[in-house]
Amino acid sequence: MKKEALHIIRPARLKPGVTMESISGARSAESDARGDRERIRGKALIFWDPKRPGRKLDAIDTDQITPAKDCVSESLDSLDEKWKEGAFRYLMPDFRKRVHGGETFVIAGNRFAIGSSREMSPAGLKAVAEEAGLEMVIICADNMGDIFRRNAFNLGLHVVQCPEAVEEAGDGDSFSFDPDSRQLVNETRQKFYEPIPLTAKEDEIRRTGGIYALGRREFRASVETEPAIVWPDTETAKKLTTTEQIIWAHRVDKDAEVKPGNTLRVYADLLPASDGTAPFAIHTFNQITGGATIFPRQAAVANDHFVFTGLDADDKQTGIGRQFAAAQDMVKPYYANPGDGIFHFYFPEQGLVMPGQFIPGADSHSRAYGAYGAIGIGVGSTTLGFGWSTGYAYFTLAKARRVRFSGKLLPWVAGKDIVLKLLERWGEKQSQGMSIEFVDQDLQLPMPYRNTICNMMAEAESQNGIFAPDDITYKWYRAKGMTDLPYPPIRPGTEAVYAIDETFDLSEVRPMIARPFSPANSQPAAEVAQERLTFDKAFIGSCTNGSYHDLLQAALVIQGAKEAGYRQAKTEFVIFPGSIGVKQQIEKPDSRLRGESIADILRSVGAGIRESWCGPCFGQGPDALKQGQRAITTFNRNWQNRMGIGGEGFLASPAVVAASALLGYMASPAELNIPWEASRFEP
Repeated sequence: MKKEALHIIRPARLKPGVTMESISGARSAESDARGDRERIRGKALIFWDPKRPGRKLDAIDTDQITPAKDCVSESLDSLDEKWKEGAFRYLMPDFRKRVHGGETFVIAGNRFAIGSSREMSPAGLKAVAEEAGLEMVIICADNMGDIFRRNAFNLGLHVVQCPEAVEEAGDGDSFSFDPDSRQLVNETRQKFYEPIPLTAKEDEIRRTGGIYALGRREFRASVETEPAIVWPDTETAKKLTTTEQIIWAHRVDKDAEVKPGNTLRVYADLLPASDGTAPFAIHTFNQITGGATIFPRQAAVANDHFVFTGLDADDKQTGIGRQFAAAQDMVKPYYANPGDGIFHFYFPEQGLVMPGQFIPGADSHSRAYGAYGAIGIGVGSTTLGFGWSTGYAYFTLAKARRVRFSGKLLPWVAGKDIVLKLLERWGEKQSQGMSIEFVDQDLQLPMPYRNTICNMMAEAESQNGIFAPDDITYKWYRAKGMTDLPYPPIRPGTEAVYAIDETFDLSEVRPMIARPFSPANSQPAAEVAQERLTFDKAFIGSCTNGSYHDLLQAALVIQGAKEAGYRQAKTEFVIFPGSIGVKQQIEKPDSRLRGESIADILRSVGAGIRESWCGPCFGQGPDALKQGQRAITTFNRNWQNRMGIGGEGFLASPAVVAASALLGYMASPAELNIPWEASRFEP
């Protein structure tokens, strides 16, 4: 691929007829400051843990705050109508009524609002209070979901982390909150609290009007400034992790210090959205730029979430992005039609994701780009719309954590097994919000395995996960004809500092299965097999395991099992390829399958091959689980109601799901008594 054909960072492009003089100039932050605001007062609304009396509920995920069916906008004029209706729809059905009755201090335990980038959650919560003329304050303990936290600052929703206040709060307690100083008071108990402090830039964004005001202040200067990516010299680089080197190079302010805890402006190489997150990003872009001054910068949209449901509201939502793309001259590969692919597969496949890039994506699984040597982080729609306007995003660097993979992979172990075992080992604290650097010491993890591991750093609650580009990375790009990549090779510095440095022995990993309702609730598939757990559906695919290689592993298991006498799947068996490219490729003969195609082998045991999309993973469309149904899947999340209201999802690798489909109960391929042949089954 020639260099001029590569996707690179480009300067802002003015719309025809627009001049720089016609774009509003910058205003000072002080002009938007809102000082001397009145204290906010209200009653406590506490989420108690039904399984642990007296404890506040931990790990409330964004699927529980805003269920998927409520994450829909039918027009830019009524963005938040369904978001308000859906707020805690199943977890607390009377939530809206209680807030309107004055219970505006929402209190929960640790790890509040983990999960997806759906900015519908903080926007909907804020709107629920505002429709009654009230203001809401969210109070949680440790490790709030990083995307939700950032989204809340952008929107002006008050969020505080204060373990002591959470611990001491009781039902009916009266609270007050000073929006300027952030002092929190439990007036019933006469307790005063100082929440965990914000960075200076986070506090400025919060105090001076949120993301729209910030964007308007910085818009003109961002249009006038030519983006510059400057890599650190050798002496500087040796003190930086891979993530820190990329951030250092992408700084807007070249004198900004790159260290954990600092908030920086960082140029983005790609700013992708889905059909679900695009409408709010479009609204933000219009609010900041006026909508007709520049073309959106580094923008990409893939229609992969609400596209095959058959619902009129979903079609209207998809139409918002389609109309925007047409107006902004966005064409393939920057605009992907329904069925073209899930954007975490489609955009790398199209050559838009490359080593050394910084990619804030409006989907939490944008962390998958770490497999390609890029920084992928999940952001909300307003951060994305801000980036479309300015070309950069605000980014607060987390502490670094290194995981060095050693030891040899055992038979049937794949990337999914590795990450499920890692999440099980990390336990309740997970990654502690850190930036994770993976080291494949023996170069034995192929790109699809790395994609799965980095993708599920969303479930690990990390800022990002990254494999520094190595021989495996560059071999993957050479196979695509991409030999002249835009950025130089990067490696972690020899003197880089890691808050946690750990070794992970791959020889200890067995095929795994994660039970509901957490990916960390994992155990060896051989142990699960003893229970003979049956299920209604087996799903292979999604952004975690929808690559050609993933489907090949399933086909290899099935081919071997057919030779051992297993001829038909015992339950419904459905495949969701990661992209249309994968869907087309699996129809072709493969030498590893002795001349058969993946698709033919899958169909021979009764598997159905669907369109490439995300719906079943988050409970949308005809394949969503119904009340009481159970599925074993290669998806990435199995939280309560995630795959369908009242359904149960189990997580496993393509090989384990394929074996389970043939057996009729959950088990690893070893249960099929297929002789292990390394030359045949190893990646």
